[in-house]
Amino acid sequence: MAPLPIAMAAPHQFSFRSPELKLSSLHHPVSWGIYNGHGSNIMPRICPLKICTVTKLRIRKVLRQCGLHVPRKVEKDTPKSNEAKNSVDHVQLSNESGAAFQGSEIVKCSKDETATVSDTKPSNEHQHQNQDSTVPSLCIAVIGATGELARSKVFPALFALYYSGYLPQNVGIFGYSRKKLSDMDLRDMIAGTLTCRVDHHENCEDKLEKFLSQTYHIDGGNCNREGMTKLHTKMKQIEGEGEANRIFYLSVPQEALLDVALSLADGAQSQRGWNRIIIEKPFGFDALSSEKITHSLQSKLEESQIYRIDHLLGKDLIENLTVMRFSNLVFEPLWSRTYIRNVQVVFSQECGIEARGRYFDGYGTLRDIVHSHVLQTIALFAMEQPVSLDGEDIRNEKVKVLRSIRKLDLGDVVLGQLKDESNKAESYMRSLTPTFFAAALYIENARWDGVPFLIKTGMGLMKNRVEIRIQFRHVPGSLYREKFGQNIDLDTNELILRDQPEEAILLKVNNKVPGLGLQLDASELNLLYRDKYNVEMPDSYEHLLLDVIDGDNHLFMRSDEVAAAWEILSPVIHEIDQHKVTPELYEPGGRGPVGAYYLGAKHGVRWADE
Repeated sequence: MAPLPIAMAAPHQFSFRSPELKLSSLHHPVSWGIYNGHGSNIMPRICPLKICTVTKLRIRKVLRQCGLHVPRKVEKDTPKSNEAKNSVDHVQLSNESGAAFQGSEIVKCSKDETATVSDTKPSNEHQHQNQDSTVPSLCIAVIGATGELARSKVFPALFALYYSGYLPQNVGIFGYSRKKLSDMDLRDMIAGTLTCRVDHHENCEDKLEKFLSQTYHIDGGNCNREGMTKLHTKMKQIEGEGEANRIFYLSVPQEALLDVALSLADGAQSQRGWNRIIIEKPFGFDALSSEKITHSLQSKLEESQIYRIDHLLGKDLIENLTVMRFSNLVFEPLWSRTYIRNVQVVFSQECGIEARGRYFDGYGTLRDIVHSHVLQTIALFAMEQPVSLDGEDIRNEKVKVLRSIRKLDLGDVVLGQLKDESNKAESYMRSLTPTFFAAALYIENARWDGVPFLIKTGMGLMKNRVEIRIQFRHVPGSLYREKFGQNIDLDTNELILRDQPEEAILLKVNNKVPGLGLQLDASELNLLYRDKYNVEMPDSYEHLLLDVIDGDNHLFMRSDEVAAAWEILSPVIHEIDQHKVTPELYEPGGRGPVGAYYLGAKHGVRWADE
């Protein structure tokens, strides 16, 4: 074969040797970002290792477009030279005629000398087939693989688990969509979003290549029943003869949910292991639609197979609710109406409606945030101690709380809608869909009777703030009351569990100001995660996906929890749907509707941000 013309390679300016990267020299951890609702606020820090890896992947893509084939792994019968072993960017390329290119040199080789990777039959497929039959296999399918959620959150979380050793080495990752993509197309699509943990800093590129080589695309076409049959066939090819477990992540629109789920149940379930199906919120549009969805799913699937995911429940803040209370003797005796005056649950976001698009116009903050995240947070906070940490025991206690919450009255609700000043969201704001919701909830049981639980969630507010604030009652007959002046709220003890703007646990206590005389002040004893724990915080999707793999379902809503939550919100939803309630407009970058502060005053509560 004639040498490759210089003019052909010049426009791409390839360089196959890059400066050697030493992982020990990387000091800045990768920021995975904070995911607010369905938008992401990612503040990346530069990671040279990732840049190098992504650059190589892009080079391979360009070379394939030029008609060159790029093997992911190069194997030869003869040992490599020391120079080749030590080279960071030693790449061997081959075209269809069998010519191999190393750097700028051209060498003739036979087909036996190069082990190539085909889109239709990956080189590691035989390794899957020949795996030990005594070791259960695991296949994970992401349905809707080309969507934003799958590309930006689900696949990166799966790779993070794989890189950290939480997924088996022989795991099979499947992307299912209606697009006509090859395996390599899908790998190229997601490669730029996959990031190695710098605090582990070992074998990043090798693990990335291995993960991508075990990722396959299934073209579902226009018929999900036929598509699921194809998915099932491909999974069987790599599972071997032993126990075969499967997870299906349904990253699909609500209108496609039942067709996908029922087709999957009929045509893609493993017969030699467990099957678990992950469903994204919202879980219906109202109580009636949610009941229909639940009934349809349970006609084909067991309740124990269904994992209704809300990524906001994967935060450490949520897990700390039960850990703080049940593992510290100092808190459990205080956790009741006797000592707690009120509880505030705040979820505010800076981003506006343009970050959420048409999805938000259909569901709004009430269905999207309050139904799952806020009510689940209150249930975990207020539940009685479960019999054990088993998921079903915890869910049993959560549903008791939800059933005890008084149905919302319109007099205890404030709805708001963000003013649109940029014209970017004009088409989304022509309805009465609320972007702000505040309410006072009451749990009618012996522990919490009379304690207001105030919730506030909204978009386009002053700052990102996610926290649970517990305000305790005043000290009876306090000797130091006059030292605080007229504002007796200053001497109120508070416990704050915060996720944003920075993860922390804060305890507000009263103390004497140093110096002569007797002057009191309120101070915060703080545990800042960034100061105490020098580790990279995993994304909430990692946490929840690992729970699904382990079969831990305590952070996922059971069908009776879903129904109980809709019953609480049904009166308000009915009024909104009948257009009897007009949201109060509020300015971007402010504190929200004025009505929220009147609501707090009505129930004897002063919001923490006043």
